Amino acid sequence: MFKDKKILITGGTGSFGNAVLDRFLNTDIAEIHIFSRDEMKQDLMRLKYNNQKIKFIIGDVRDFMSIESAMSGIDYVFQAAALKQVPSCEFFPIEAVKTNILGTENVLKSAIKNRVKKVVILSTDKAVYPVNAMGMSKALMEKVMIARSRTENGTIMCGTRYGNVMASRGSVIPLFIEQIKNNKAITVTDVQMTRFMMTLEDAVDLVLYAFKNGNPGDMFIQKAPSTTISTLAQALKELYHSNVSIDLIGTRHGEKLYETLVNKEEMIRAEDLKDYYRIPADNRDLNYEPYFSEGNVHISDMNEYNSHNTTRLDVGKTKKLLLKIDLIKEDIDLIKEDVKS
Repeated sequence: MFKDKKILITGGTGSFGNAVLDRFLNTDIAEIHIFSRDEMKQDLMRLKYNNQKIKFIIGDVRDFMSIESAMSGIDYVFQAAALKQVPSCEFFPIEAVKTNILGTENVLKSAIKNRVKKVVILSTDKAVYPVNAMGMSKALMEKVMIARSRTENGTIMCGTRYGNVMASRGSVIPLFIEQIKNNKAITVTDVQMTRFMMTLEDAVDLVLYAFKNGNPGDMFIQKAPSTTISTLAQALKELYHSNVSIDLIGTRHGEKLYETLVNKEEMIRAEDLKDYYRIPADNRDLNYEPYFSEGNVHISDMNEYNSHNTTRLDVGKTKKLLLKIDLIKEDIDLIKEDVKS
């Protein structure tokens, strides 16, 4: 579906943007436009890839005219621009609103105006039963997309929701690795805390699945295993042959014990697609009956899909999954060479 097409990735200098480039550069895609406000990362990407298919655009999704100038001639849009560091959003919530909610509205509005074929927004497990500003802003981002999809017959808008992408910005894995390399204790907030575990390649697969199968207002969720933070820390210690201690520091601002990808209310209408869940939009009219005098007796019988009740990885399986990360593979190869020498 991407042959001779132009795609735009907002927030394209992040880990997701790099993964998309790695996937598509050697295909028959026409152009990949990287839109972000980080000129330094754009320059590093330009030097790294050195490919004429990549077009770099400096801009900010918060500014409609900025994204509008980048949208002309685009066929498909990945909306990955986000403010997603949980503690930062807690202390500066209005900034999360500007980027995650209003920025997404700007992207959708511009895509509709320029007759883009399809837009996929990238959301997070923190948008389900949100307790922090980042999750709340992402939850409203989803609502903005669904509301737009109800009234638009040209551009198809849908979304994806996924959990922790291993070693991406916001993941604890790079922090744990840095602590191990500096021979410092690994700082864990709660030993029973669980998080979904996905590779960047899994995240790209999910977004591509949404592009190929998404109807207006759909949200797609990829089923993923989880691990406890203590298991993750132990797996990294064993991979790096480290004896550093694991210190319990307590829960940080806005952290949850476990993350949820599909809530009970959504599970009622969710479609099980083997490796994915599709959550169709609730397209009822705004009338009073469904909200005040009608209900659903089955909600109390449903189970949400969360990182506590999904497949749980032990240390061995967590190590195997971690070895799919390039950063860790390179480090382990260096360790093996040092041992040999």
